[in-house]
Amino acid sequence: MAEGDHGAARPASQSGAAGAAAPASRPGAAGPAAAPSTPLAPAAPAPSAAPSRLRALAARASPYAPALIASGALGALCIRAVVAQAGGPAVPLDDAFIHMQYARRLAEGGFFSFVAGDGYSTGATSLLWPVLLAPFHALGLRDLSLVHATWALGVVFHAALAVETARLARPLAGPAAAAGAGAMCAGFAAFAWFAWSGMETVAFAWILTRTARLAAALCEPAPPEPAGDSADPAQDGGAPASNQPAPAQPRPAPAQPASVARALALAGFAAPLFRPEGALASLLAAVALATSAPRPSPPSPASSPAPSSLPLRARAAASRLLAGRLLALVPLLGPLVVPALNQLLAGHPTSSTTAVKWLIGNPSYDGATLRAAILNNLRLLVTDVIDGGQWTAVFLPEGSAAVLALGAVALVVAAYRRGRPVHAAVVVALALGALLPCTYLSFLWNRVRYVWPFAPAGIVMAACLARELGDAARRLRRPIHHVTPLVAGAFAGALAARIPWAVADLANSARAIDRQQVWLGRWAAQHLPEDARIGVNDTGALAYFSGRRTFDVVGLTTEGEARYWVAGAGSRFEHYEKLPPDRRPTHFIVYPHWMACPPVLGRELIAATVEDQAILGGTTMVAYEARWDLLGSGALPVRAVPGERILDELDVSDLESEAAHAYALEPLADLRNAAISLEAPESSAPGEPDPTRPEIADGGRYHRTADRFTVHLVAPPSEARLVLRVASDERAELAVSVAGEEVGTVDVPGGPWVERALPLPAARLAGPTPIAITLRRGSGFHAFHYWITGR
Repeated sequence: MAEGDHGAARPASQSGAAGAAAPASRPGAAGPAAAPSTPLAPAAPAPSAAPSRLRALAARASPYAPALIASGALGALCIRAVVAQAGGPAVPLDDAFIHMQYARRLAEGGFFSFVAGDGYSTGATSLLWPVLLAPFHALGLRDLSLVHATWALGVVFHAALAVETARLARPLAGPAAAAGAGAMCAGFAAFAWFAWSGMETVAFAWILTRTARLAAALCEPAPPEPAGDSADPAQDGGAPASNQPAPAQPRPAPAQPASVARALALAGFAAPLFRPEGALASLLAAVALATSAPRPSPPSPASSPAPSSLPLRARAAASRLLAGRLLALVPLLGPLVVPALNQLLAGHPTSSTTAVKWLIGNPSYDGATLRAAILNNLRLLVTDVIDGGQWTAVFLPEGSAAVLALGAVALVVAAYRRGRPVHAAVVVALALGALLPCTYLSFLWNRVRYVWPFAPAGIVMAACLARELGDAARRLRRPIHHVTPLVAGAFAGALAARIPWAVADLANSARAIDRQQVWLGRWAAQHLPEDARIGVNDTGALAYFSGRRTFDVVGLTTEGEARYWVAGAGSRFEHYEKLPPDRRPTHFIVYPHWMACPPVLGRELIAATVEDQAILGGTTMVAYEARWDLLGSGALPVRAVPGERILDELDVSDLESEAAHAYALEPLADLRNAAISLEAPESSAPGEPDPTRPEIADGGRYHRTADRFTVHLVAPPSEARLVLRVASDERAELAVSVAGEEVGTVDVPGGPWVERALPLPAARLAGPTPIAITLRRGSGFHAFHYWITGR
């Protein structure tokens, strides 16, 4: 029997040990002084080990059979609904095709490169999910056929998750409530939605729950149970046991601590390879292994070994202790795998997903705004997400937060009454894992998928609540024996009642993805040149079906782009000006409002519009030719004086230029960072206008009240002038200071951008010189470019 079929390792019972030491007497058995009265029959041949191995395998598989039947039936319901709406295999999230694209590249020999020729990409949030899918692609599942593999894996992990949740609940809540926990898990609409979504969500939930269960089992092994029967059902809140003895059931051999420890180390290592939040499971596993490592105990005087054997036994005990402690390090290696690969193959440890989605480290958030954003996410989690609010009504009944709160109390009571503090602590740690997504820019993406892997902890709490209510009912009125299974069943029924809604949403979302991203990917395969490079903001299906190279403007699967996406559209435009032509997209297939960079969108080729859906990033996704003729058009002032040159410039929104000039940004500056193209601005600077630039494009930062930066001139010029490209929604007056001293003001009319020039004291411009532009009158201004010109 492998580890943990009943939730914990159990030491051999004392009676069983005694029975093994003294065989029962039987007719014809010879005593020490008695001679046999009849000849002994020939010894029977030893039974084959094969049947016992088959029985052990059957015992291991038997808990999964009901779960697999239930999951298979639910999966058939989900798949039928998807096929009915989409007309064939489909998935409800574009991210599923990202995994499938990585799987295809793995099968083709590209180690986590997203498109051929682009090398390693740090955009694979899950390493193991594409690895699991890659063999199916290699075996011939191509195109949408690979979706069948994700569906099959969904059945397996959905069933396994229900079993693991029941096992985690059993030591705390007993068999009846644990069975209810398994039913709650199997009937939880969110798990049904994601098990057949093509995503790793349910597989990740399984590895988290398994790790938590193994950690608790290692630290708190279960006591032995009678071989012929489990605990009295009445003691579990069920019906009283009959007077007839229960027939002896084959019971799997108890798991040994060593096998539990090895399984725990493996699970703790694998968890962060499914998703980064799995580092929580790695920590739980490491702590459990470290605190449960075998320690040498002094021998009792009655059984002291011979002096000659002491050194050998001491060395063996020391070896076991060292092996146990080294095993505790294995889970801690799991969270290091992805950063190590990134460092080795991409030159930096962070993933592009971290750069795009994680609030911590986002340059647009300082201490105050970071705390406010995280607290707002926490508030939303508690008051809406876990309460069946607007974001999760499709999955959870309204008022679920109250059940979870009562369940948390019941968990503490159950841990106290049954002596299971470690089990309760592990469940609490798993529940608190749901706070990790609150550190993301938003955890509401994709049907709140980042929260659901931690939901089994809430299900265990609900099972504990069912058990404690059942026990309380029996204490009040002894004949009441069915409260625990009834309450657990009611919880499971309330969750399962959302399944029809969730299945309909799953099918509708899959239809939407099929009609938009998948359709456009197939269109691109037929109509775009083979050497086309497509700029995308949803990168999965477009890369998977088009067969063309992609340029992920968000930066998840194209290295180096995440920084500019996070900074805002103006910074992306400035960045594109510096890209080599062969790296720029030839086409874009994007949501125009997401792209938010009109100067690079050329002729519209085709659009895919999908109404009646709530999963897409926009109703209409459009295919464009890329337009690059406006790159660099705003690099110079529109007027130039012969003989003058640019001594220094700050290109606002250009991240490298801003950093070089110590340009000061306020928090949340990414929200006010835009790229625009307009007619050449009216200018008050001297010189003749450039007739070759009737339209110019530039990135800029909006709604400024002050701009502060430092210019760098090697030597003071003979004369100097500041040229500002600015705009304002209404008339504004700006004061200009050089090295802390005001040198003049400029007037900015309301409306389109303008360029204004102001003479500067040349003598003050030696070396690094701070310059400040401050709003003196008006509600704000928009800054695009600053030049120091002169001789």
